[in-house]
Amino acid sequence: MRLKKQGLVFIFVFFICAASAAQDSDQQISEFSLSGYGEKGAKAWDLAGKTADIFTDVVRLQSVIGNLYGKEEDIKLTADSGDFNKTDGKVHLEKNVVITTTTGTKLTTDSLDWDRRGQVVTTKDYVNIQRQNLVASGKGAVGQMGLKQVSLQKDVQVDILPEAKEGKAPDLNDKTVITCDGQLEIDYDKNVAVFKDNVKVERPDSTIYSDRMDVYFIPSDKKAPESKESAQSNTSPGVMGSNIDKIFAKGNVKVLKGENITYSDTATYTSGDKKVVLTGRPKLIIYSTEDLKSASFGN
Repeated sequence: MRLKKQGLVFIFVFFICAASAAQDSDQQISEFSLSGYGEKGAKAWDLAGKTADIFTDVVRLQSVIGNLYGKEEDIKLTADSGDFNKTDGKVHLEKNVVITTTTGTKLTTDSLDWDRRGQVVTTKDYVNIQRQNLVASGKGAVGQMGLKQVSLQKDVQVDILPEAKEGKAPDLNDKTVITCDGQLEIDYDKNVAVFKDNVKVERPDSTIYSDRMDVYFIPSDKKAPESKESAQSNTSPGVMGSNIDKIFAKGNVKVLKGENITYSDTATYTSGDKKVVLTGRPKLIIYSTEDLKSASFGN
C-alpha cells in the first residue's frame, strides 16, 4: 500500500511467518517493517520490529530497530519495545533505548518519544550521552534527532575525561566534573555547553561555583572522514572536542584554589594560560600567595 503525504511516500511491508488473531489486537504478525522515502526516491527512514500487534491506531512492536538517513550522518535507534502511532507517525520506545550516530554520539535511556516530522526526541527519564571523552547525564531531555543540540532538564552531571596520549591510558584523576541542578544545553556545532542553577566545576587543583556557566570547548582538529563508515572512528573539523577552551561563570561566583577563596559577580577561566579573571566586586581570602600567581582581577 502506498500513501503520499507531505512529500514522503510510506511503504508498509509485512513479512508474515505465522499470523494469528491476538486477544487484544486486531492482528499479530512477525517481522514488521515500515519505511519512508523522500521526494527523489531516497530512503529517509525505516522502522522494524521482530513482532507486531496491529491495533486500529497503534502498532505495538517488539525488538525495535529504527534508522534515519541523512546527508551528513545516519542515526540508529534500538529498543526492546515501542509503539508506532498510525495517525501522527510518532514513535514511543521503551526499555534499553539506544541512539547512536555515525559521528560518534551515543544516547541511552529507559524511554524515548521520536517525532519524525519534527525530527525531535524527548524523554522524562534519566539519559546518558557520550561523545568522545565527554559523558553527560541528567533527568529529562529534548534534542535534535542527530543529537547535535541537546538539552538536559535537571540533576545534571558532565564528566570530561582527559584524552589518552601516546597510546597510554588516560589519567582519570585529571578529569573535570561539572554538575548543576537546572538545565544543561549542549550545542556540539557551536562547541559550547551552558549550565544553569547551582553550577559546580571540580578540577584536581580548583573548584568553581556559580549560578550559570558557559563552557567552551576546543573543536576537534582531526581530518574529516571520507565516508559515513569512517566517521564512526573520526571526527570532522569543527566538531566539539572534549578539551575545555574557556569557562565563563556568572552570578555568585566562588573559586576555591588550594586554601584560597575568591568571590565575584563573574569569572573567566582560560585554559591556554590557566588564568582566572574576576570582575564585579571581587573579594579574596588568601592563605597562600603561591596559589594565586595565575589570577587576574578586574573591576
